[in-house]
Amino acid sequence: MLNVNYLVAHEPNKVEYCSETYDETKLPEDRLLVKIDYSAISAGTELAWIAGNSNNTSVKSFPFYPGYSSSGHVIKVGSAVENFAVGDRVIVPWGGHRSYSTVIGNRVGFGVHKISDDRVDMLDASLTHIASFSMLGVRRLNIQMGEPVMIAGLGLLGLIALQAARLSGAVPLLACDFSEERRKLALELGADAVFDPREEDFVEKVKAASGGKGVAATVEVTGKAIALKQALQYTAKMGRISLLGCTRVPDCQIDFYRDVHLPGISLIGAHTSNRPTLDSHPGGWNASDDYETVLKYLAGKRFDFKKLISQVVSPVDAPAIYERLLTGSNPPLGFVFDWNTI
Repeated sequence: MLNVNYLVAHEPNKVEYCSETYDETKLPEDRLLVKIDYSAISAGTELAWIAGNSNNTSVKSFPFYPGYSSSGHVIKVGSAVENFAVGDRVIVPWGGHRSYSTVIGNRVGFGVHKISDDRVDMLDASLTHIASFSMLGVRRLNIQMGEPVMIAGLGLLGLIALQAARLSGAVPLLACDFSEERRKLALELGADAVFDPREEDFVEKVKAASGGKGVAATVEVTGKAIALKQALQYTAKMGRISLLGCTRVPDCQIDFYRDVHLPGISLIGAHTSNRPTLDSHPGGWNASDDYETVLKYLAGKRFDFKKLISQVVSPVDAPAIYERLLTGSNPPLGFVFDWNTI
């Protein structure tokens, strides 16, 4: 019998560290049993669900099990599973923050994905599923080499989107966020200029930095309607905005006739639920292909995830970590749970 540790919220704003036993001899034939090494917190989405204010229709009530981006290694293979073996290193999407995860071995689209390249660090790999969201947000824009691009919001998703946009040929590559620390990090990761959205003449400064007309494409990652309203002002005529952040609360009014219809700006939904399940195509790749791309970029040192991980912590400390994220101001950028510590 295995002792499985996991995180759960039985009520809003309170995460608990719990344990249960699992009989690994009863693993279904179509499943893999994975020992999790690391799982990364996706703060925006997880906190919205934990606080009980998510408008995600898949979350109706508590208990809620946070976490959906992990890395680990296979310790048992069901008899009907092909192409996996004990010892394989894998990423585990949608598995929750837990020490062991049972996953469908042959699932198409959003299933467990093998890490084939030994150069990929398992700590970095824990962010792969989160990174796939950023990849989609950038791919939706079909960025052309030399186009000015803005990344609005510099959390984990935004800073990964920034790196993906740079690799896509964005020039100049601009970024904005309230946090001075995150703006400095964006410059380290390849941004050409950064801005505080609160500064005077913010929109005019962005237009000037992009050649006067505004940016051709924007990745909106804040999930705030007010940030989208700003983006509509600094995005050029016939420009594109991908909505990578989840705008859960309509916190301001937008004049869609003046700000969207007249300038011909395209608003593009970039939620992972609308990516192709099977074949990838320009502007939209399936999850498995994006996972593999992220892993290749990590192996080749084209992505830098180490700078995004502020703290690696024990899952035992999770209740205090989530309380800090829910109630504190200006929390650290990225938390990763190390399940090898328990």
